[in-house]
Amino acid sequence: MTDTATAATDPRALLAVYRERRDLAVTQPKGSLALVNTQWITGDADAPGQPVWGIPGLWSPLPAGQSGLKVEAAASDNIVVDGVLVDGSAVVRGKDDAAPGEVVFSDTVTGFVIAGDEGYALRVWDANSEEIQKFGTIDAFEYNPEWVIQGAFTPNDGGVTVGFEHLKDDGKTREMVVPGEITFSKDGVDYNLAAFRAGRALQLVFADATSGDSTYSVGRFLFVAPNSDGTITLDFNRAVLPPCAFSYNFNCPMPPKQNRFTVPIEAGEKNVLTTEGTLLHAE
Repeated sequence: MTDTATAATDPRALLAVYRERRDLAVTQPKGSLALVNTQWITGDADAPGQPVWGIPGLWSPLPAGQSGLKVEAAASDNIVVDGVLVDGSAVVRGKDDAAPGEVVFSDTVTGFVIAGDEGYALRVWDANSEEIQKFGTIDAFEYNPEWVIQGAFTPNDGGVTVGFEHLKDDGKTREMVVPGEITFSKDGVDYNLAAFRAGRALQLVFADATSGDSTYSVGRFLFVAPNSDGTITLDFNRAVLPPCAFSYNFNCPMPPKQNRFTVPIEAGEKNVLTTEGTLLHAE
C-alpha cells in the first residue's frame, strides 16, 4: 500500500487534515473569530432608530410580520445594502427570509440580520478582527481510538423536545426538537443522549470531566449522522469547540443534563490559543 493510500485511510492523518481545515475556517471573513458584535434591535417600528456599536447608521425593527431591520444612514456613512449605497433608509432582510440581505460597511466589515425569540439582531463581522490577529491555533488532544463509539439511533416518532439553556439566557431554556435517541454503552455505563437537528446532521452538545479543566468550560459540540441500519458512530476525536469559545458575541447552547459525562473525554478540541500559546478566552 502506498503512503498516499495509507494517508487516505489512516484516522490520524485524516484528523490532522480536519484540524488544519478547522484553523482555516475560524479565521474566514465570517468565521467564528470574525464576529465582533451581535446587537438585538428592540422596540416597535415607530420607535427612533438605535445606534449599533462600531458601525454607522440608526437601526430599527420593521412592522410585525416583516423580516429584517431598517437602517437609516447618509451616503457619507458608506453603508451598502444588497449592492446599493444607502442614502436615506433601506431594509436588510433577515436570515429567515428566502432572500436574506447583506450589508457592507468597509473593505473588511460586513453584516447580516438574524432572527430569534427577541426579534431581530444585527451581526457584524470584521475580517481583520482583533481575535483573528491574536489567533494561534485550536489546541486538541491526540487521536484517541477509545472514544470512537458505536451506538444506536432510535427515531422519536413525531419528535420530542428538550429544554436547552443558552449561555446568555439567564437560566431560561429553549425547547428544541430532538428527532431521536442516541444510546451506547462504555465501560459498563449506559448512555442516552439528546441531539438536535443541524442541517442534515445531528448536533450533540456535551460536557465531561475535562470541561473547565483541560477543555473549554461551556462544553463542546459533536456533529453526527445516523446510518440507514439504525447504527451511529460517535467519533469524539471530531468534537469541536462551540462558536462562543472564539467570540463572546455568540450565544451557544449548553449541554442538557443527560449530555453531561462524569468521565473525562480526552479526545477532540480543547481550547483556543493565541500566537503566544496562551488561552484566547479564559472561559
